[in-house]
Amino acid sequence: MGRATTILSAVFLAIGGFLFGYDSGIIGSTIALPTFVEYFGQPSDTTVGGIVSAFQGGAIFGTIINMFAADWLGRRLTIFAGSAVSCLGAAIQAGSANIAMMIVGRFIGGAAVGMLTSTIPLYAAELSEAKFRGILSGLLQWMLSWGFLVAQWLGYGCSFVSSSFSWRFPLAFQLVPSIILLVGILFLNESPRWLMEKNRHEEARAVLNKLRSGQDQELIELEVQDIRDVIVADRAVGAISWKSILTRPTWRKRLLLGCGIQAFGPLSGINVINYFGPRIYNILGITTQTSLMIIGISGALSIIYCTLGLWMLDKVGRIKPLIVSAAGLAAALLINAVQAQYFNVENGDQLRSMVAMNFLFSLFYTPLGIISWVYPAEIFPVEVRALGNAITTFTNWAVNLIFAQFTPNALTAIGFKYFYVFFVFNIVAMLCYIFFYPETTGRTLEQMDELFGGQLVHRAMKDSVGAQVVMGKKEVVHVTE
Repeated sequence: MGRATTILSAVFLAIGGFLFGYDSGIIGSTIALPTFVEYFGQPSDTTVGGIVSAFQGGAIFGTIINMFAADWLGRRLTIFAGSAVSCLGAAIQAGSANIAMMIVGRFIGGAAVGMLTSTIPLYAAELSEAKFRGILSGLLQWMLSWGFLVAQWLGYGCSFVSSSFSWRFPLAFQLVPSIILLVGILFLNESPRWLMEKNRHEEARAVLNKLRSGQDQELIELEVQDIRDVIVADRAVGAISWKSILTRPTWRKRLLLGCGIQAFGPLSGINVINYFGPRIYNILGITTQTSLMIIGISGALSIIYCTLGLWMLDKVGRIKPLIVSAAGLAAALLINAVQAQYFNVENGDQLRSMVAMNFLFSLFYTPLGIISWVYPAEIFPVEVRALGNAITTFTNWAVNLIFAQFTPNALTAIGFKYFYVFFVFNIVAMLCYIFFYPETTGRTLEQMDELFGGQLVHRAMKDSVGAQVVMGKKEVVHVTE
């Protein structure tokens, strides 16, 4: 029953991933629709870039809100607030009468997604057992793929409508996941680790008993002790403030690694393809309607990729899949960039080959897409976990904003040569994964101190099977998570 409660909580939280995926995916098909272009008077590349980048700017603002307010509000209220903001943004977008309204609506919607994406993975991680943490935290990306899929096919279906309904309805649909999340979050348990950090020890124990019901009570008590001991030890070193994440070497190292992996997501080139897919296919001579269908098929395949990726995550680990991902992404981009130099629109085989490389790109992005949310959510101590995740997510959206703004002009100016930029970034990412990123699979959140250095207290729970643990005068033999 306890494990089922944890799984259901993580699955529900992943609705925020659906919202993220849908919000990001729907704008690509919306700005490509003739009805949208005509209604807003043939917007320029700069204006289109502004519409897309408003969402990124809003997401950055949302992460800044979390830097200051998330630890005070707690996990549940932060998600509640983000869902409410999302409803407002969706309403403004759907009712837009001019470009200014659309940009404001996208900014507000982005702020909501920034708040949600920097909270949901860490919330799921704090609820989960170590052996399932990768899957449950990674559900955000899985549901993100579903959000993209729904956005792509809904956009394709609405492309046959000749009125403004073709773009107003898809934008209004953002309200559905927002309202579900807004109401449903009120029924979830607060994070036991956040409760413990706020000195609400009995509430934390009660929640953990509910989440781990069916397990050996001594193991549950060991987990409670582990969480409390780490918090007490960190406080004993000195006062903790927002500066601590920069001044403590082990925390600073985790911040750099978390920001790095979040930056490598957009630096892979994924959002250039997601946001401007119809534009890219137009360069290949493919019509907007056909390109939306191709993107929809790719989205359906990404669900399969992501399902397999989640299944493998806690079996294979985090780092090996990241290395394979970066190498595959670089290869797919390089092949398309080279082919584009000799592209002939009448050569059907070459056209199919370039489309296939985009499909392969989506396949190789899957491990990075999942792990870029999982890894930062599990490496920070509870005292700065909300702040750390807000900063790492800020990095993701800041990089997204940069590329969203000038990508339309870049595609117009140099076409597929633009892919060489992302080829280089993926090679850099692969080398960083090899030399700098430690494996986190199988460890509890409290055992991350051992992995990254700076362990301040003896762990109550060991990471080896059958470890001997002394609690007072009683020796307990247990099998850990």
